[in-house]
Amino acid sequence: MKVFGSVEEIPDGFGPSAVTIGKFDGVHTGHRAVIERLRAVAAERGLTAAVITFDRNPLELLAPEKCPASLVSNRQKLELLAETGIDATLMVAFDRPLADLPPEEFVHRILVDRLHAASVLVGSDFRFGARGAGDIDLLRELGERYGFTVELIDDVRPEHGRRVSSTWIRELLAAGDVGHAAELLGTVPTVRGVVVHGAARGRELGYPTANLSPESEGLIPADGVYAGWLTDDDGTRYPAAISVGNNPTFEGVPQKQVEAYVLDRELDLYGHTVDVAFSERIRGMVAYSGIEPLIAQIAADVEQARRILTAERA
Repeated sequence: MKVFGSVEEIPDGFGPSAVTIGKFDGVHTGHRAVIERLRAVAAERGLTAAVITFDRNPLELLAPEKCPASLVSNRQKLELLAETGIDATLMVAFDRPLADLPPEEFVHRILVDRLHAASVLVGSDFRFGARGAGDIDLLRELGERYGFTVELIDDVRPEHGRRVSSTWIRELLAAGDVGHAAELLGTVPTVRGVVVHGAARGRELGYPTANLSPESEGLIPADGVYAGWLTDDDGTRYPAAISVGNNPTFEGVPQKQVEAYVLDRELDLYGHTVDVAFSERIRGMVAYSGIEPLIAQIAADVEQARRILTAERA
């Protein structure tokens, strides 16, 4: 997949293309349905399949107080988009000049002049241009003027008519329901970060953990203990029991700390960038009255994680 960081990076003669536009936060199953149709249209008509997305949620600029946390970092988003098999992604900076661009100028400057769009596919809630003034009807009108077709893609509604959305997935992660979140995402919720030195309490208890830097990528699920996987920076994947939270048994532990104990292996991962994927929540976070009950609970958690991950691999 080719990646363009600005409109100016798109080479002359690019396309003609089939294009879809959106935030694509999480690249969830709703997004993937649009992309699947995009690729089909591109194949049928001999077009280049291209995605336009943004380097941040537009609300970060337009209404910061309403802006939710992102499900994935830009780097994670590009990796997920690449896995869908599209040909190119344009990730534009959502800055004030872009936010103020009138709808027709947005279409002419980006879709027509640079991407040479022959087909544009969008969801039902698509808006574009300054103050969201552009809608599906205007896009179709501009398509007739500039020579591209517009196709509206139905929402994916797997349960009780609710539309798959990044908002729904955030709710599930906030509740620790990583299994349900994975169904909507089409992939296991994953956090990426550099392994840093911690207080070494896990090692003292007999369960050394890889502690992720607070500046990790990806939305961290609710506090608790999870079964999951740690993938190191050479691509090796290890089964792990994962703790998320501030460890209420000890004082002075920072909030939302992610610690992964690799089952039956002691690895030197300090300074390495790893992915920690959350398969299933085992329990919530609990304060214990002493070290012995805590060690007993950790041992039980590790065995539960082992059973879950063994079944997952079977």
